Amino acid sequence: MASCSSFYFVPFLLLMFLLSSPPVNVSAAALASNSEPSSRSGAAGNATARLRPGKEVLKYKRIRALLKKLNKPSVKTIRSPDGDFIDCVPSHLQPAFDHPKLKDQKPLDPPERPKNYNFTIAEGGGGTVGEVVVQAWHATGEACPEGTVAMRRTTEEDMLRASSLRRYGRKPARRGVRHDSTSSGHEHAVGYVNSEQYYGAKASVNVWSPRIGDPSEFSLSQIWVISGSFGNDLNTIEAGWQISPELYGDSNPRFFTYWTTDAYQETGCYNHNCRGFVQTTNKIAIGAAITPESVYNGRQFDITLMIWKDPKHGHWWLELGQGLVVGYWPSYLFTHLARHSNMVQFGGEVVNTQPSGSHTATQMGSGHFPSEGFDRAAYFRNLQVVDWDNNLIPAANLKILADHTGCYDIQGGSNAEWGSYFYYGGPGRNVKCP
Repeated sequence: MASCSSFYFVPFLLLMFLLSSPPVNVSAAALASNSEPSSRSGAAGNATARLRPGKEVLKYKRIRALLKKLNKPSVKTIRSPDGDFIDCVPSHLQPAFDHPKLKDQKPLDPPERPKNYNFTIAEGGGGTVGEVVVQAWHATGEACPEGTVAMRRTTEEDMLRASSLRRYGRKPARRGVRHDSTSSGHEHAVGYVNSEQYYGAKASVNVWSPRIGDPSEFSLSQIWVISGSFGNDLNTIEAGWQISPELYGDSNPRFFTYWTTDAYQETGCYNHNCRGFVQTTNKIAIGAAITPESVYNGRQFDITLMIWKDPKHGHWWLELGQGLVVGYWPSYLFTHLARHSNMVQFGGEVVNTQPSGSHTATQMGSGHFPSEGFDRAAYFRNLQVVDWDNNLIPAANLKILADHTGCYDIQGGSNAEWGSYFYYGGPGRNVKCP
């Protein structure tokens, strides 16, 4: 994107059109900041200059229409210290209820938790672990009223950063995606199970702030609940923490959700960026920053995530921490996941755009290799799955996989304190990862 000093000649009639179009509300500064200096001259250059403002008008009309769809009327707005606006939206007005199948309905009450839900494995690993259930906006001391849901407001700046308005709030489309494939520039270090039918998963993961090498890249740590083949019919439900400068405009770790039914092609989205996830809590804003973060060679902070399928209605529910139910993905969103999952994954993912022709320096996890161990490397602990009878049980026969061990690695284990666990992550570009 060019600097704000860029300027284009705007013919008088077109200028009058811009000034007389209230729905567009395009400022001269906004036009300038989205212009690119032309290296052409003569008639061709003048033609380009005349066409450019019209394209900007169309772009801003699309942005305003999309913002209207995503940002619903609120009864209260909270300004977070990190700059976010948290809107308290009546629960039945959230974007999910724009879907015809939810019209005139209200969010459901949470179903019963899986059996053995209250069983916890003690802290351990040689240090102190604290659980994170706090977001940056909680520092204000304000709360959203009962009957509303807390929603991070999407801004014009968020959309202007997006590489594509059509695919705003979605991961890049990937064809023939596999959990162990890097052909699309996505790299993983994961533990996974795929020998049974699964009806949910639970784990604790520590929160870090890995460095992002390029603004278009991201680094995340999450649980995947997967069904279908690794082709165009792939269904996934995903939740965890993520750093994505393009999506959020900063480098803070943020709580996020995702879903797709066609391998990230046309369905699904992050958070509330499409008609999908139904939020039921006024205490957590999906997409908002989580705090505090783990400290290298210091105290560790983790979040506990649980995804489970309601045996009665078939919806997939999400819980953060102990007892804080965030909401659910309605079963009608899915094809294969309408029944069950055939794979669960835990771990990290980064995007490698190969800036400057070499591997990205985007970090995964803490940015350190798993061999460094507790309070230095990122971890997943107490890995569990939900079986056909709604029992929460240890994730047996866990397999581990890293696409490029010189860039990001993984090491697994099991003990009485952490159950099934693994350390994972790495720095990206280094002498072993050119």
